[in-house]
Amino acid sequence: MSTEAVSPEELGFSAAMAELEQIVASLESDGLDVDELAEQVSRAAEIVDWCRSKLDATRFQVEKIVERLDGATAESADE
Repeated sequence: MSTEAVSPEELGFSAAMAELEQIVASLESDGLDVDELAEQVSRAAEIVDWCRSKLDATRFQVEKIVERLDGATAESADE
């Protein structure tokens, strides 16, 4: 793994998840070099943290949109 890995944000959610899956596969394999273990786990943690934040932010945005739509629907029903 390069020390200049692209940030998860730059990768985007789908690519970050794909990289995470690759890391998990390498961790599950018998061929992982012990010298790379901490680096791989650290990178996986970075990706997981970013993905959780992205999902939380997206959930918040969707909830706000639904609230706005529910408010518009309630106003239409009152008319």
